[in-house]
Amino acid sequence: MLMARSIPRPRAPQYDSDTATAQLSAADPKLGRLIARAGPFTLRLASAQSPFEALVESIVYQQLHGKAAATIHKRMLESFHDVCGIGVHPSAQHLLDCPNEQLRTAGLSHNKMLALRDLAAKTVDGTVPTLARIRRMSDEDIIEHLTQVRGIGRWTVEMFLIFRLGRPDVFPVSDYGVRKGFALTFQGLKPTVKVTPADLPTAEVMHKRGRRWAPWRSVASWYMYRACDLANGTGTPRPGDTKS
Repeated sequence: MLMARSIPRPRAPQYDSDTATAQLSAADPKLGRLIARAGPFTLRLASAQSPFEALVESIVYQQLHGKAAATIHKRMLESFHDVCGIGVHPSAQHLLDCPNEQLRTAGLSHNKMLALRDLAAKTVDGTVPTLARIRRMSDEDIIEHLTQVRGIGRWTVEMFLIFRLGRPDVFPVSDYGVRKGFALTFQGLKPTVKVTPADLPTAEVMHKRGRRWAPWRSVASWYMYRACDLANGTGTPRPGDTKS
C-alpha cells in the first residue's frame, strides 16, 4: 500500500532559545551585540517532516533562488494530488513509480530527477532512516547516512539538522550566508563592499571562534544570517539557494 502523509505545520525547536541566546551573549559579547540588534530567535521547524520529505525539498531548492524553487516544489507536490490527495506529501514509493515526464513538467532538471529517485530508493531500502530512528542518531551518524544519497553533501545535511531536526550545535562553515555574516560581525566587512572570496573567513578561523559557542552553534549560525539581513536590508538567501 502506498503511504502518504499530511504536510506538517511549523513549530519552534525543542531547545530553550532564551537560554541559548543568553549563554551565547555571555560567551561572546560581540555576538551578543548582534543578537541584541537582530532580536529574538524565531527559527521554526517543519513539525513532523520526515527525512524523505525534507530532503526532497532540499534537492529541489539546490542551486535555485527561493521563489523559483518554491514554484517547482509546489508544482511537483501538486502533480501527486490525484494519487495522494490535496495537502498530502507523496511517499518515496509514489516518487519511484511516477513517470519522468511528471517530474520534468514540474520543472525539475535531469540531475535533480536522478537525485530524487535515488533518495526515494534509499528511503525504501532503509539507507535513509525513518524520523523515529534518525532522532536517536548523532549528528555525524546522520551525515554519514544521508550523504550516501546522490546530490546530498555535508552542507545539505547540516541544513537538515538545523532547519528540520532542530539540532542545536551544528556549525555549517561552508555556507555562504554564515561565512558572510561571520565576516560582517567579526572581521569588519563593510555592508557596502562587494564581497570577494578573500573577504570570507576560512573554516579554521570560524571553528576557532565557534568553540566558545558550543553547545549552541546552530543558534549562532542563525544569527549570522541575521547579520546579512541587517547589512543589506533585504534578507539573506534561503539556506539551500546557493550551495549543494
